Amino acid sequence: MIDNPTPPLPHPSAILPTGKSPLRALVLGGGSLKGAFQVGAVMALFESGFVPDQLYGISVGSLNATFIANEAARQQAENGRVDWEKVGKYLIEFWIRNITKPTDVAVIRSRFRMGYNTIMSRFDGLLDNSPIQNLIRNNVDVEALKTGPVKLKVGAVDIIEGDMRYADVHDPHFLDYVYASSSLPFLMPAVQIGGDHRRAFLDGGLREVAPLRVAIEDGATEIACVACHAKKIYNEQFNYRNLLNLMDRVKDITVNQLVNNDIAWAERFADRENLDGRSLKLTIIRPTEPLHLNLMKFTSDDISRMIVQGYQAGTDMLKMNRLNGNATVSP
Repeated sequence: MIDNPTPPLPHPSAILPTGKSPLRALVLGGGSLKGAFQVGAVMALFESGFVPDQLYGISVGSLNATFIANEAARQQAENGRVDWEKVGKYLIEFWIRNITKPTDVAVIRSRFRMGYNTIMSRFDGLLDNSPIQNLIRNNVDVEALKTGPVKLKVGAVDIIEGDMRYADVHDPHFLDYVYASSSLPFLMPAVQIGGDHRRAFLDGGLREVAPLRVAIEDGATEIACVACHAKKIYNEQFNYRNLLNLMDRVKDITVNQLVNNDIAWAERFADRENLDGRSLKLTIIRPTEPLHLNLMKFTSDDISRMIVQGYQAGTDMLKMNRLNGNATVSP
């Protein structure tokens, strides 16, 4: 079992004093195509009245956060306001329309080219992920993001130095960080930020899966986090002799432990803040049972099913919060 080193606690001054307007953050964790679950949960949050001031994303969460921020910026530019329920509907429609089969995300490289590149020390992943990069590039206006109504940060790991790095929309290479954050280790190529071979980055989930720490450090006082992994992994059937399936399974096991650590740390920190009289509301939406989606074999029906699961999980959690008097959003 891989333990995620416990991050240092932010200084209390990072939390807004009581009496000031709440700073709301939407934190979207990693999970590959299980990010469809996240889409449904986000819709439930927006329907409940949750309006984010800041968005944080890692891996598929970085894609969803970027698409959310882009649509919010577009609406504000066109209408002078943002209809967050329409933002949620846009995100659902975007997934259903654009992510319907494996080749919409990545294509398996030819065995000959992969073998040749490996021998020549030019291994560049088992999959060519240019389809998802093209989808991002063609649907995101970085200049609009800079003047949009919500702040945005995405996280990726510098595989040369081993550090976690977060980039916001004002970084000149922001989209490179989005590509890197969603580039799965071994399956997909490392991304050279700004074309610099000395700056190679991969999926931020190597270090943090749910970027709660950075949201807290930035002063968020109301946080809604959507994680794509249940607390436990169960013994479902899978072909462990298939290389891609095996690598995806190993990734899931590792990511499961990391996200549990990220959430447990944030919950402990929130408890301490509340005991000290500094309000920090934390809502975690995650599946109760493991989500099953084969990266190399899925359909639009699978994506739709997972979106519905996420919406139901979000609705159930928000209802439970209201019954317990812990609502993240104002009535």
